[in-house]
Amino acid sequence: MLVIIRLTLNVISLVLAAQLCPGISITNWQAALTAALVLGLFNLFLKPVLIFLTLPINLLSFGVFIFFINGLLFYAVSRVVTGFHVDGYGNALLGAFFYSAINLLLGILFNSRGGNNGGSPRKGSGRRSDVIDVEAKIES
Repeated sequence: MLVIIRLTLNVISLVLAAQLCPGISITNWQAALTAALVLGLFNLFLKPVLIFLTLPINLLSFGVFIFFINGLLFYAVSRVVTGFHVDGYGNALLGAFFYSAINLLLGILFNSRGGNNGGSPRKGSGRRSDVIDVEAKIES
């Protein structure tokens, strides 16, 4: 169920990014769904490899180069998926930025991670569920 919610939020983010950036066009909802799915797969499999291969430049740029990797993947998806078109790398870079920002906001708004959204204790427990609690006894 969480995968379907996540994919729906990705499609919404992609359509909104296409509306905000004039150089991106999506012909129909099937193309939007396919592009969101392919972009998710590219981010899952190709992005870690690209980040590893460009690690020195990422370190020198303090991680800013990842935006260029996102633009490259966004542009690559437009070349693979018919019905999803990006006019040049500059528009891909801008579209990838909008897509990431909108996806982040929708993820926060809908709490699509399912459960606790980062650090605050769950009600009633009094303890954080994402922390391993280790207690040591010192005998004197």
